[in-house]
Amino acid sequence: MPLTDLTLAQCLALRPDLEEPADLDAFWEQTLREARQAGGAPGFTPVDTGLTEVSTYDVTVPGFAGEPVRGWLHLPARASGPLGCVVEFLGYGRGRGLPHEQVLWANAGHAHLVMDTRGQGWSTAGGDTPDTAALNGTVPGFLTRGVESPHDHYYRRVFTDAVRFVDAARAHPAVDPDRVVVTGVSQGGGIALAVAGLVPGLAGVMPDVPFLCDIRRGATIAARPPYTEIAEYLRLHRERTATVFATLSYVDAALLAARATAPSLFSIAMMDEICPPSTSFAAFHRYGGPKDLRVYEFNGHEGGGGHHRRVQLDWVRELLTAPRPQTPTTVSVLHDPQLA
Repeated sequence: MPLTDLTLAQCLALRPDLEEPADLDAFWEQTLREARQAGGAPGFTPVDTGLTEVSTYDVTVPGFAGEPVRGWLHLPARASGPLGCVVEFLGYGRGRGLPHEQVLWANAGHAHLVMDTRGQGWSTAGGDTPDTAALNGTVPGFLTRGVESPHDHYYRRVFTDAVRFVDAARAHPAVDPDRVVVTGVSQGGGIALAVAGLVPGLAGVMPDVPFLCDIRRGATIAARPPYTEIAEYLRLHRERTATVFATLSYVDAALLAARATAPSLFSIAMMDEICPPSTSFAAFHRYGGPKDLRVYEFNGHEGGGGHHRRVQLDWVRELLTAPRPQTPTTVSVLHDPQLA
């Protein structure tokens, strides 16, 4: 699996000039205000998983337009007092799966809230949340669903669902609202970056091999889906190029990441043909808060895998137990020796 994108040195020097909509902030402020005004309360129903050290709850959260979005909440069985919470968003095609499957963070002593991704759940884990929008003429997948208007685009709904999951985590009595971390791999990493830019006061952000960053570049160089959905759409709709990329700029996580202030731990794989490293570096360089990075030079989209999970466990433990600074710093501290 050779390099198919820029070298590490080129990625470290990369500073792409991304086109940002003038009304990006107003667009998202209105979207989130309308979702919160739609009302509804999260529901948490206990589930018997057969596990003795983790308590699991079937979750329903009012998301975009108040529509119900499913998830799982995992808590350490004998924890006392409000906990730090990891809110996780899932990769492309994956649903929330079965209630006993994702218990790493709860076993590490943290609350763990997993969001089902609307309309997904056909690849490695099933899903239980439909996408209610009825849109025609899109390429199979999600990048071109509603691509004629930012108000109709699929990821407007998903990012809103994700923000509402953070709201639900903060409101839960078992969670310390000041110690919420968001994370995800690939699509989940892009969602986590978007949430970091849309929600103030997060404790931390962990995007792994993030998707939905510098989307136009991804559409031109990615060798494998999902970015190829955009090229497939535009091969037929040649006259819609400007409209498509104008819409996608509203859900480009590299643009939203510039508004983030929470400490972050990125991971990027240099042989990634699905989320090319230059697109992930676009988000890393624009990220607005303190940032750390691990580069996996000889990995593809699997990134750091279990090795990186161990890095994250240490990072979250330190983050959630150390006193939070009164004023945020924007200094980057890169612990990866390749980046020294």
